[in-house]
Amino acid sequence: MAIDALRIIGESINDSVPSTHQLYEAEDFDAIGELAHFQSENGASVIDVNVGSRSADVMRRAVEVVQRRSPLPLSIDTPDPELAEAGLLACDTGRGKPILNSISPLRVEMFELYDRAPFRPILLISERRLPDGSGGPCRNAEETYEAALQLFKLAKSRGIPNGDIFFDAGIAPLASDTEGNLPRLLATLEKIHNNPEMSGVHASVGLSNFTVMLPPKRKADGSPVKSPLESAFLTLAMPLGLDYVIGSVKRNYRLLTDDDPAMCCVNDVLKLRGVQALKRVRSFYR
Repeated sequence: MAIDALRIIGESINDSVPSTHQLYEAEDFDAIGELAHFQSENGASVIDVNVGSRSADVMRRAVEVVQRRSPLPLSIDTPDPELAEAGLLACDTGRGKPILNSISPLRVEMFELYDRAPFRPILLISERRLPDGSGGPCRNAEETYEAALQLFKLAKSRGIPNGDIFFDAGIAPLASDTEGNLPRLLATLEKIHNNPEMSGVHASVGLSNFTVMLPPKRKADGSPVKSPLESAFLTLAMPLGLDYVIGSVKRNYRLLTDDDPAMCCVNDVLKLRGVQALKRVRSFYR
């Protein structure tokens, strides 16, 4: 069945998408505006804007053209404080506070932008600051949840309400997940969901990362089946508080039954590690 409670942050206006990269290279802002319009008309709740490593002026122009073609709030997607500030200040707050994607334990200075341009932060909790000041990935749910608690405390100290806070625990490609990222992610969502002090927060992931490097699943007649493994993930994650994804409005995200082949595959992968997990994913495509 379709997922009425799921909100999509439309991912198309991102410099990492080859076709969008070419639009930025050509400074074809009219076409970028058309991408915003298409996503607005086809189910997005928020429009993501990512200009890569381009200038603050490009970010401002992109935000302005997107807002001319879409009534939706925006997600300013950059780790660069200068680009983030330019994007946030260009946002029309009459359509709701923009999202800032993202603040991590290694980028907490980005909270300082909140006083100049209030935003709803996506808190990236898949990485942590090590004792020597360097960064590293969170290796298990306990480390990921600890990163969540630290960033949550900082967000609350800025006066950001729970309903404006998003957690992104990081989703890894299933095709290369030999280290148990999927159980780490689901266990972290459960910990956040069960913490009464975090009641009302949101959770999001970059869902397209889950199946990158995997071929499309096909029916017996050769036609593609859209989003089976992403839908299996959503079936597991949404009861644990996941309510937003950075994803494609072209995908047919659905809740699956327990006996669906994609559901069986993902449940099996949760019990496996290393090459055995990868073999199970491969078998799903045979």
